[in-house]
Amino acid sequence: MIKIPENSRFLIYSLSIFFCYFLFGIVQEKITRGRYGDEPSKDGKKGERFTYALALCWVQCFCNYIFAKGMLWAKQSKKEDQTHTGYYAVCALTYLLAMVSSNMALRWVPYPTQVVGKSAKPIPVMILGVLVGRKSYSLIRYTCVTTIVVGVVLFMYKESQIAHLPKETTGLGELLLFLSLAMDGLTGAVQERMRASSAPSGQQMMLAMNFWSTIMLSFAAIFTGEAKEFLNFATRHPDLWGHLAMLALLGALGQLFIFLMVASFGPLACSVVTTTRKFFTVLCSVLFFGNVLIPRQWFGAILVFAALFFDMLYGKGSSGSNKKNEAAAAKKAEGDLVEDKKKLLS
Repeated sequence: MIKIPENSRFLIYSLSIFFCYFLFGIVQEKITRGRYGDEPSKDGKKGERFTYALALCWVQCFCNYIFAKGMLWAKQSKKEDQTHTGYYAVCALTYLLAMVSSNMALRWVPYPTQVVGKSAKPIPVMILGVLVGRKSYSLIRYTCVTTIVVGVVLFMYKESQIAHLPKETTGLGELLLFLSLAMDGLTGAVQERMRASSAPSGQQMMLAMNFWSTIMLSFAAIFTGEAKEFLNFATRHPDLWGHLAMLALLGALGQLFIFLMVASFGPLACSVVTTTRKFFTVLCSVLFFGNVLIPRQWFGAILVFAALFFDMLYGKGSSGSNKKNEAAAAKKAEGDLVEDKKKLLS
């Protein structure tokens, strides 16, 4: 089997996440913003809107579970997952709460505000990773992650759209965004605990987390009655199934690379990649379609690129020291085991 260098793997995983979720966003917008059928709706336009958020999440999680199951079967790995079930259940719960809170916030805050708020995701991931996940980072990594977040905020923030925010929408939306960020941080902290205790593979993490997510979403969709309404909608508009299949495939591939990133490089590295994904999407649109950037946005772009460059070169100091400590501990344990064997033989 070919051994791929660590930097090359990081680049492959990052580009795969960018590509899969770029196409994923196009298909998701087609489903959630498009219309199905030709019958007139209540707003006077032709076609029905798809409004079943829980059902859409259930389809993604269930298909991700099947995809991970198939990957593990094809891989035929003999390594059993020793991770405590409670870790996966808690991780799935915090992941779903983060996603639901973020989507609900859009009812009270405009999309740019949500993007700016969620761009700070690496901060709670880092803080709770230290407090709960027992992780340590170098000062350079703290500085680089903070700089990336500031750069993304400067690049994505649009005063003209934020200025039109009605007064009655303030407060609750920001609270939901804060809750979503806190849940993101807890998810990363629990994943750090999992990596430290049992080091599950990316496919194993993907399988277990989506298993628990599917169960939780099943209860929620049935309890709210959304499951029945979704099936009726899909029966009326069978072309929805093709869009869902494409969404599920892209989502499964994207999530696979996310869990491979978490398993190999940790939740913080993954959150940095997913945070900068939208930034690079917007930047590509500027480069290819000739959109004009104001000086503040150019400054934000320079901050992001500079921080990513420095983090790539110097940000792994703490992880290297941790690996040395782990290797020393393992060597000591091995020595103790040899001594015990000698005593037994004598």
